[in-house]
Amino acid sequence: MQLELRGITKRFPGVTANDNVNLTLKTGEVLCLIGENGAGKSTLMNVLYGMYKPDEGKIVLDGESVVFTSPADAIAAGIGMVHQHFMLVPVFTVAENVVLGVEPTGQFGSLDIDKAREMVREVSDRYNLNLDPDAIIEDLPVGVQQRVEIVKVLLRDAKVVVFDEPTAVLTPKEILEFFEIVKTLIAAGRGVVFITHKLKEALNVADRIAVLRRGQVVGEVDPKTASESQIAEMMVGRPVRLIVDKKPHAPGEVVLEVKDLSVVDADGRTMVDHVSFNVRAGEVVGIAGVQGNGQTELVDALTGLRNSTRGSVALDRQDITSASPRVRHAKGIAHIPEDRQRQGLVGGLSVAENLVLTRYHDEEFSNGIIMDWPAAHRAAENLIAEYDVRTPSPDVEASTLSGGNQQKVIVARELSRPLRLSIAAQPTRGVDVGSIEYIHSRIIKERDAGTAVLIVSTELDEVMALSDRLLVMYGGKIVADLDPKVTSAMDVGLYMAGSRPASTVNA
Repeated sequence: MQLELRGITKRFPGVTANDNVNLTLKTGEVLCLIGENGAGKSTLMNVLYGMYKPDEGKIVLDGESVVFTSPADAIAAGIGMVHQHFMLVPVFTVAENVVLGVEPTGQFGSLDIDKAREMVREVSDRYNLNLDPDAIIEDLPVGVQQRVEIVKVLLRDAKVVVFDEPTAVLTPKEILEFFEIVKTLIAAGRGVVFITHKLKEALNVADRIAVLRRGQVVGEVDPKTASESQIAEMMVGRPVRLIVDKKPHAPGEVVLEVKDLSVVDADGRTMVDHVSFNVRAGEVVGIAGVQGNGQTELVDALTGLRNSTRGSVALDRQDITSASPRVRHAKGIAHIPEDRQRQGLVGGLSVAENLVLTRYHDEEFSNGIIMDWPAAHRAAENLIAEYDVRTPSPDVEASTLSGGNQQKVIVARELSRPLRLSIAAQPTRGVDVGSIEYIHSRIIKERDAGTAVLIVSTELDEVMALSDRLLVMYGGKIVADLDPKVTSAMDVGLYMAGSRPASTVNA
């Protein structure tokens, strides 16, 4: 199959998302679509998938023009899409999710669950996806949920598979496994469109890279000869610093002190196990680890979203172990959560409302009874400009923004007030290279202003570049306290996997 997008233009009120875009893809190759948040990547693929109707242009398959009025039309034509936010029913099994809409039926039209299981196993085995048809979706790691989405697409005989930011929520190990899946798809004669903002991944997996900026294709590059800095400049339209600039830190007094902290989950499992550490004013302490080793529960306990079972948390020597999130916020704690849609934003509220969501009760925006909406809008407009949030208006719903722009709304809200402690979990997840550069600079600016900063990230390059001290979590415990300036990424990776570098085994 040969796929062509010819002159695709898609407009929304106040913005042209795609502007005369031309792309081609043949089965048996990986086309990487890369660009800033809001560059139009996902919109373009939603046009291809029949979710949006283009205002101009056409889709051509094997030389013939086609019109998709819905995803069903695209699926019937051999186009499949795995969305960044999975389209799965959490309480259904793998098999029930995979066959939803194409259910094999038995007597009296009832679901033939044995046939559904067989269908899942057949596709799973053919592509080495290793899925249990009877597993419940909500019990599965994110990487396995993604495999369920892939089986859904392949079961419907997709010749072209579109992945929208497929590694944004995966662990390093899951990312490597995903790349192997892509190789398997290509070997089987499928075509893959890979939407990402991660330069290293694009160079690693793509046969061709197309760069979008402000809704237009600004060029294609060959991953065999292109560099990260070249692609970054094409994406942003200016040179981008791909390293974190920071001066030596001068730590002050202890701001955050965590002593013997333990946290259990709803099933009684110990997720944080007797953890102790501190963060000083003017330093960045990073926590590295594979997702699922207690980092989420630790951040929840530090921000008041989850109760601890033992131990204490102190801010400026004041015990806040039992304080509510609002009290902690008032004491100068910022929280950038790891899941922006579930914890960071209210999608149905406007961008302006989300930007004052944690401060609506402050004197600046309220007299205690009535909101001063003009003041809130002025503050929102200033933050939108300062943090380069790509939105047609402060009044549009936050859910309509791209994932990276949603992240910038949260960062703008949390870092735009006087702080004592900033806790950032996956601060650049799903964010493009230009925005990463800016968010990193803001984090370092907070550190240099004397704020204590705690960073939790599964992006090893990020956490090593930002941190003045690096802690590694494994199995709910702090297993290493390292100086990132003299520690290799390989050694950190060994600690993350529950091992130790050879040089320390007999130490």
